[in-house]
Amino acid sequence: MSLLTQEHELVRKTAREFAEKYVEPIARKMDRENYYPRETIREAGKLGILTPTVPAEYGGGGGDLRSAVVVLEELGRISGGFSLLVEAYGILFADAVNNFASKRHKEDVLPKVAAGEKIGAFALSEPCCGSDAAAIQTRAEKKGGEWVINGHKMWITNGLYADYYLLAARTGPREARHKAITVFLLPRSECVEAAPIEVMGVRGTGTAELKFNDCRASDDDVVGEVNGGWKIIMHTLDVGRVAISGVALGIARGAFEEALSWAKNRELFGKKLMEMQNAQFELAEMLAAIETARALAYYAAYLYDTGSPDFLLMSHVAKLQTARLAVDVTRRAVQMEGGFGYSKESKAEMFYRDAKILEIGEGTNEVMKYVLFKLLEKRFG
Repeated sequence: MSLLTQEHELVRKTAREFAEKYVEPIARKMDRENYYPRETIREAGKLGILTPTVPAEYGGGGGDLRSAVVVLEELGRISGGFSLLVEAYGILFADAVNNFASKRHKEDVLPKVAAGEKIGAFALSEPCCGSDAAAIQTRAEKKGGEWVINGHKMWITNGLYADYYLLAARTGPREARHKAITVFLLPRSECVEAAPIEVMGVRGTGTAELKFNDCRASDDDVVGEVNGGWKIIMHTLDVGRVAISGVALGIARGAFEEALSWAKNRELFGKKLMEMQNAQFELAEMLAAIETARALAYYAAYLYDTGSPDFLLMSHVAKLQTARLAVDVTRRAVQMEGGFGYSKESKAEMFYRDAKILEIGEGTNEVMKYVLFKLLEKRFG
């Protein structure tokens, strides 16, 4: 059974050509200068790459989750930062808006976001609460017929430059946890303070600390239902965990391809590095890891696209394993390149730093294992 169709391979071709033409020239600039690639985002919008699952009527790619994984894989092969930027933009924000927002919101927001003219960010994590999202403290209180939002968000990809925030806020007592959380679609205004956060890898993604100071929202800005935000958050993160598996696959491929080229050309003790058995074994390990990651990412996306009840389980398996595999492959690539691999001239060095966030963002490895155990308990008792 092939998990990808001819249509998916056409999407791959488009994404690969785009990545090599537009992302390659700015990949190192993003990493070295924390440069946010505004013009490249607009170029991605022209091809539907920026929002691969948003319907074509709103300017998106009109594809399924497998299409998104393929796009993110090809972008990640060139730049982990750009791939993660698109994943947070196109899946955590745009796909969630498409799935849960009102028709008015979709018609107003999605065409601008899909074109790359306006930036969207998913604002969930807080200083108090990354893994424990049900404990968020940002609060929305009803006053005089409108919502007044105050709070503090952290680690928000695209947050520094966002024009819209898909914002999770508490609309009930803290002890109610996930039962008292509401999602708002909030346009940026003067009530939002944004400060850049310097991160180790996936740089140039506009990662920000955000403060919301008496931001006003109407009932029309509620996405879904009041106190019904948890369902939106969980669905969005489950889909995001498969999408970020595509990022992981791409990062691993990029590091492997450079290590392979290095092994072919590096001379050591009178012969090519690739002629040495240890190098051969390391390359074999990397290839096996990449093919494992590919199978997991494509299969998990296939389960979502076909409405399989196994999707929830496999979204967590894919996220856990592809993250670990990407870290391992990039580590091996750096090691194979030796001193060069440890220098800033090496792409493997950049990919190694990029890979680490995959074990932390959108659910740490520990959270993935916790959820998997809960699912295991349900299935096997």
